[in-house]
Amino acid sequence: MTGKEILHKMKEKVQEKVGLNPSNNAESGKGKSKMSKNITHGYHLVKGKANHPMEDYVFAEFKQVNGSELGLFAIFDGHLSHVIPDYLKANLFNNILNEPDFWTEPENAIRKAYRLTDTNILEQAIDLGKGGSTAVTAILINCQKLVIANVGDSRAVISKNGVAKQLSVDHEPASERESIENRGGFVSNFPGNGCLIFWG
Repeated sequence: MTGKEILHKMKEKVQEKVGLNPSNNAESGKGKSKMSKNITHGYHLVKGKANHPMEDYVFAEFKQVNGSELGLFAIFDGHLSHVIPDYLKANLFNNILNEPDFWTEPENAIRKAYRLTDTNILEQAIDLGKGGSTAVTAILINCQKLVIANVGDSRAVISKNGVAKQLSVDHEPASERESIENRGGFVSNFPGNGCLIFWG
């Protein structure tokens, strides 16, 4: 099955599962590496039945940086607003790539950039308003090294020979309750929304 056929089949399954007409509320994209014909990406977003606007965002591009090719991929799943996912889309990768040790210790640089971005969001909370977002990022360096990071339950999945493998670990509010409460927040269950996290 070709990449195009796999993407089409994924679209059909998602639309069937959520009961949507294929022509409505969908965004798709795809691309490929210039360094390797074997590395491609694709995505498909579908707005569910909820009566609020789509708050999910995808970032997917191959980019030349300092003579190296970087595949930059992310999903930001907004909660209560599109503002935080918009902020992440505009700032998280810049913060990662601006870390001085990105090329020598990418895992450490990504960890620092996630913390910096979170701190910046909290410092601008009054201007940014209520809301939040999960984030999952994947950075492919020269088609050789893949570095995954995530906060929340957005997942990184890779397909090899048609078999999906999850690369990230979900952070669920119920399993993170103690840590959330120790930092002054609380977790509440709302019908239709699952668990929501609030900070005092």
